[in-house]
Amino acid sequence: MNKQEILVVDDEPQIRKLLKIILESHEYKVVLASNGIEGINLAANHSPELIILDLGLPDKSGHEVLHELRTWYEKPIIILSVIDSEEDIINALDSGATDYLTKPFRTGELLARIRSSIRLTQHVEVQQVITSGDLEVDLTSRTVLREKEIVKLTSTEYNLLVLLAKNQGKVLTHQYLLKSIWGLGAQTETQYLRVFIAQLRKKLEKDPNHPEHFITESGVGYRFL
Repeated sequence: MNKQEILVVDDEPQIRKLLKIILESHEYKVVLASNGIEGINLAANHSPELIILDLGLPDKSGHEVLHELRTWYEKPIIILSVIDSEEDIINALDSGATDYLTKPFRTGELLARIRSSIRLTQHVEVQQVITSGDLEVDLTSRTVLREKEIVKLTSTEYNLLVLLAKNQGKVLTHQYLLKSIWGLGAQTETQYLRVFIAQLRKKLEKDPNHPEHFITESGVGYRFL
């Protein structure tokens, strides 16, 4: 069974070390970031099950980090901070924080809130197989079929296909796709998308020059039909 991954974004080395010990002893996988930019990049690259975020960061405020994360990250974010003003707590919750704890914290309460946050936001994938015309994507076995024949995709091609397929009919912007697949640092590298969309069309479209599934929304992004 794969361990659930938690990203800790906190500038205090002692807190990072303490949280790592606590979480790993309860069978979580832990990724650590000491500032906001590093935290955003790790969130994009790792897609953790939950983020623990401090508000007092050295490079940008935790509120800014929270706001930026919530433009694309949909899983739980728990604020863990010494800041305990009602205004900050309300602001954080209104900006999309799942929960808010103040330091010093009780280990049992933190773990309970982590379990609760993950439980409330997780959902069982009812649709384990996504179908669209002659395409079939099996999320459980990670196999892709075109006209009932297996198509071999690279890991990046598969991840991009699944992201688009899970949002059938929606326009996904270049920035959202780049952040989700390649990380925050690649948000201006639109050539990545052009290359990989072209590869998906070549492998999965009947006529790559007249795509039926991977539709370009000029200047905005792509839509999967």
